[in-house]
Amino acid sequence: MDFTTLMKSPEAEGKEKHVPVIERGSGHGGTHDNVVIVTIGKETPHPNTLEHHISWVELYGIKKENDQVIFIGRAEFTPTVTEPTATFKVLEMEQFKALGAVSYCNLHGLWKNTFEL
Repeated sequence: MDFTTLMKSPEAEGKEKHVPVIERGSGHGGTHDNVVIVTIGKETPHPNTLEHHISWVELYGIKKENDQVIFIGRAEFTPTVTEPTATFKVLEMEQFKALGAVSYCNLHGLWKNTFEL
């Protein structure tokens, strides 16, 4: 089995919102341009119970020069205590052509999304 087939994309979205939404900070230059917010369940909240929750999200950068994938960071969430939203401050954002995120739902597995810069 190919591992990448286990990751579901936005097209597979169901009634629960699993796909990580990637947003870049707004503003005119400065530190706002380096802020990336990843939210799972942005428009429709994902369940956050012990039985059904988002466990973690990881953020990756895809480099402009050679398509190398760079691990940027990971956030883990405790059910019923935290919401599945993470903020990353990314240094040298200009080296990336895109950002990718992978989230994990304890019932429905891995979900992915990409944000072109």
